[in-house]
Amino acid sequence: MWLITSQKNGISALALQSQLGLTRYDTVWTWLHKLRRAMVRPGRERLSGKVEVDEVYLGGDESGVRGRETESKALVVVAAEIDGKRTGRIRLRHVPDASSESLIPFIEETIEPGSEIRTDGWPSYDCLKSKGYKHKVIVMSRSSKQAHEVMPRVHGVASLLKRWWLGTHQGSMGAKHLDYYLDEFTFRFNRRSSHQRGKLFYRLVQQALEVDPVYWADIASGTKISAKSVSEIPE
Repeated sequence: MWLITSQKNGISALALQSQLGLTRYDTVWTWLHKLRRAMVRPGRERLSGKVEVDEVYLGGDESGVRGRETESKALVVVAAEIDGKRTGRIRLRHVPDASSESLIPFIEETIEPGSEIRTDGWPSYDCLKSKGYKHKVIVMSRSSKQAHEVMPRVHGVASLLKRWWLGTHQGSMGAKHLDYYLDEFTFRFNRRSSHQRGKLFYRLVQQALEVDPVYWADIASGTKISAKSVSEIPE
């Protein structure tokens, strides 16, 4: 846990295997996934206030696809709180497509009703007002600014996510387990202002005690686990 939390950008299973001098890659890979499942704080508060929401694709270039279509890339929806000029807390999730059926449940689970949600003009977000949210639509084609200028927080998070995905993990996150890698990225991002790595270690130890045990079969299948209790540990 200390090796994982003490490094700013985390560590891959291969690098950790080499550092620990272990023979079996599967052992280290399992350890890391056990800990990633503990990086989601049970009962954590939803985002609130003003929140930017958009999607990002992880994967190589594709030919013959349009707009939000994809054949092999992974689609990740990003929600980022607006904290003045800064980016507040974030949430990420791997979704199968950009339909309302995929995007709206993520928003309802991660953002408090009554919050102002800022999105582009993608029609899948049109029902947000009926769900109890304030919806500010930014139509990119009508704006004189670039997308990263209009919604800088989600685009900044997306850029950092891609760099982490390629740099730390060499773009080798499997779709079945992608949400757990996203949980690790969220854990690190939401605690990025902490100057003491010991606090991240302490938080991970606490949260690891709050989740149910997880076994190899669960990890291999991508099965979600539940929490034993609700924690009051602030992010």
